[in-house]
Amino acid sequence: MNRTRRAATSAALAVIAAASTLSPASAADHEPAPPRLPRNFHGSGKWIVRDLGITVPFTWTGRNGDSQMIAGGPRYPIWFTNLIFRNSLYTLTYKWPGLKDHSCSRIPGFNLGTLNQQLAKSRFVGREILQRHPARHVDHWRTGVVVPKLPPGKFLRFPLALGDVYVDQRDPTTFWQVLQFGVQNLFDPELDEWLVMNTFKHTPGKVTLPRRCPRP
Repeated sequence: MNRTRRAATSAALAVIAAASTLSPASAADHEPAPPRLPRNFHGSGKWIVRDLGITVPFTWTGRNGDSQMIAGGPRYPIWFTNLIFRNSLYTLTYKWPGLKDHSCSRIPGFNLGTLNQQLAKSRFVGREILQRHPARHVDHWRTGVVVPKLPPGKFLRFPLALGDVYVDQRDPTTFWQVLQFGVQNLFDPELDEWLVMNTFKHTPGKVTLPRRCPRP
């Protein structure tokens, strides 16, 4: 009798376990939280422009909501910095093949909140593993800006700025890779560049607006 009861109980548990495994409401099927850049962080890695055969050192830092990317340097074929600084978006390219204009551009009205609002609308692609040392278990998201804004149908649209964002599965504020495509990468013939992070820590980094950039 006890043996029969144990067998029946085991069978029932197996059915429940199978149903839980197949259920679309299981925890593994829940869409994770979207990427969100933190207020304070610092990390390093590399910036890659594959069609030009260029890979340079890269740093990404944030302090109190301001942030700065720096790729390359004086002894590399490319060298630029992008900043979110006091409610403005800055871009200054010191070196790039074929580029003669090295002025600093500023777009006012852009801050960390603006960026994170865009990231919050990202589309979830799936869970992946970046095969590096160490391997990174990431959530892959697609975000971007397409213009003009039009309803579904046969309309001419332009990818102003598209990106594939890979964040840590345990923490969507830890960024491991960003692939960029679109008009935002106008200096590159194939319009695509990407960053790969080797480290990403949640402590404040250094953010410095270059002297040649207009103050906000």
